[in-house]
Amino acid sequence: MKKMLFLYTALSVFVILCGCGKKDVTEENKNELEPLAYTLYSEHTELFVEFKPLVVGEISRFAAHLTILGDVFLPLTEGKVTVSVERNSSASVDAPNPPGIFRPEIKPVTEGDNFKITFLIVAKNFTDTISIDAIKVYPNLETALKDQEPEAGGNDISYLKEQAWKVEFANQEVREETFFYTIRTTGQLITPPGEEANISASSSGVVNYNGNYINGMKVFKGENLFNVSGANINGENINTRVFEAKANYERAKADFERASLLINNDKIISEKEFLAIQNTYEISEEIYNSLSKNYSSSGVKITTPISGFFKSINVRPGEFVETGKMLAVIAQNKNLILKADLSQKYFNVINQIRSANFKTPDGVMYSTEDLNGRAITPGISTGADNLLLPINFEIDFRSDLIPGTFVEVFLKTSRIPNALVIPLSSLIEEQGIFYVYVQTEGESFQKREVTLAGSDGYNVQVIKGIEAGERVVTKGAYQIKLSSTSGNIPAHGHEH
Repeated sequence: MKKMLFLYTALSVFVILCGCGKKDVTEENKNELEPLAYTLYSEHTELFVEFKPLVVGEISRFAAHLTILGDVFLPLTEGKVTVSVERNSSASVDAPNPPGIFRPEIKPVTEGDNFKITFLIVAKNFTDTISIDAIKVYPNLETALKDQEPEAGGNDISYLKEQAWKVEFANQEVREETFFYTIRTTGQLITPPGEEANISASSSGVVNYNGNYINGMKVFKGENLFNVSGANINGENINTRVFEAKANYERAKADFERASLLINNDKIISEKEFLAIQNTYEISEEIYNSLSKNYSSSGVKITTPISGFFKSINVRPGEFVETGKMLAVIAQNKNLILKADLSQKYFNVINQIRSANFKTPDGVMYSTEDLNGRAITPGISTGADNLLLPINFEIDFRSDLIPGTFVEVFLKTSRIPNALVIPLSSLIEEQGIFYVYVQTEGESFQKREVTLAGSDGYNVQVIKGIEAGERVVTKGAYQIKLSSTSGNIPAHGHEH
């Protein structure tokens, strides 16, 4: 027989009573008990179990399929399962055979209408207890057979646990939750103003690297990045300028020291002459100190004023540069700006935007909320060369987010309460129409056409086609589609 049962425990366990291909009670099978089948969900586990109706004195063999829940559903390959029938007997199985399927056997001794079957699952990393209420134990086989009801066959798609365990498969319960009206647009990741330093040449000469630098490499404040040398260059260069400044400084210093003696000894020189000599000395000292501050035999040292990483390196080793030439850009790895472009038609909702999701070219999704994002006061005017409104979010820097990257942005505005939301991965598109696969029973699925509303890049709102409480396939929908068209079903390891 085939029934539908919803069971809620303290763990909010979702239960579906399901069957595995029922038959009408005909002359051929009227003496054969059709199995009961249940699918139950706990915090850690999906239990899909089949067994014949319980009859006093008759052995009922259970086929308990245990799946570990997670991002991908996997069979339980190690663990112990104990099945207990209230006021009757219990049985334990120490290992699955094959992987994922445990086969305990129960022989009831007491008849009744409202027994509880309890499954105790002891795995390596967790322990689960899952129960089925209101199970009937029949006094004899004849009574059990009379209680069977004929049921017409359905058109559900059969997709066995043995198939699901071999691919990336998962499903989840459809729930009502808060969603957001979303505006889809484009944007770019940029470095915030003040968190970049342009490294420029302070003199003309040949550039030499002070390390094996590449873009993205980390550097520290005060680190010597480059040397600019004037050696072997004809004409005025940093070397000749330093030598000339040093000679002028030493000559002016000697003149100043001599003048100091003369003015102190009976005023041999006038005050005016002394001040002129002193002024020449101070100027030449300043020029020499400025030129020689970062100068060595290898040239002028070019250091970074901040810690960060190379955003760009604009010169090659051995290249000649003029004074002021930009050698590199250093960016701090503290924050980034997500700059989104918003059409003017959304001007009235611009102040409702507080967060966003964005997708990089490699298809990875990010949330400004997960990156401690903060909405910066939006721009309310457009530029001469851009008719779009800028929307900015300051977010944490991450090594996998590269400044300058163009991204797809989903701006979240006002709330939508009690929305039915499913992951985008659930959708199958055929000629512009979207479908999902709904698990109606343990190994049975229905293909449903759905009507969609907005998407935030992660999930999509469904306004028609599914209901809260149903379970939608989130991974592996395409494999179910292929299975339904091929018609091939593997050998079944269930109790019949």
